[in-house]
Amino acid sequence: MTFETWAAFAAATAVLLVIPGPTILLVVSYALGQGWRTALPTAAGVALGDFTAMTLSMLGVGALLATSATVFTALKWAGAAYLVWLGIKLFRAGGTLDASPREDAVSSLKMLGHAWLVTALNPKSLTFFVAFLPQFLDPKADFWTQMLIFEATFVTLAAANAFGYALIASRARAVVSSPRAIRAINRTGGTLLIGAGIATVAMRSGTR
Repeated sequence: MTFETWAAFAAATAVLLVIPGPTILLVVSYALGQGWRTALPTAAGVALGDFTAMTLSMLGVGALLATSATVFTALKWAGAAYLVWLGIKLFRAGGTLDASPREDAVSSLKMLGHAWLVTALNPKSLTFFVAFLPQFLDPKADFWTQMLIFEATFVTLAAANAFGYALIASRARAVVSSPRAIRAINRTGGTLLIGAGIATVAMRSGTR
């Protein structure tokens, strides 16, 4: 793949990861209740969970790519529409982060496992990956190489994002409890998702 494609994927991933979801709520809950020491095990669990979900999604996308180029193209169009819909929904979301402090004493291993399960078993993650990844895949390039690069990039950024959220929640609680801050994140992320979906449609139309 070209450096531009990888950079676009990394930038889009970084923006999308900042948007709070079930995984981030879990990370923040642990950090609020037990402090910064939860950052490492929860970040590791998030990384494993995203690796699991992304691998399953990539294998499904790869199977579609091998089956039919037409089906793969249709998936890209459907994925673009899905990104726009997600963006609109996110933009209209409220400014609250419903994360209550988890003060129950659990080991680091259990925290890791909990974060892994929540991340990997979230059906929205699988759906999102199926919609998001094809936008950056080159059907003419080696699929396994692209899969390795995309997964390594996403998992690394996901772990860093979870780690950062845990530290912020444990050190600067006012930030994660601020409706204004969460609303700004949601609206920024929603706008960028809508833009990504529209840009994808424009690129498809321009190559016809």
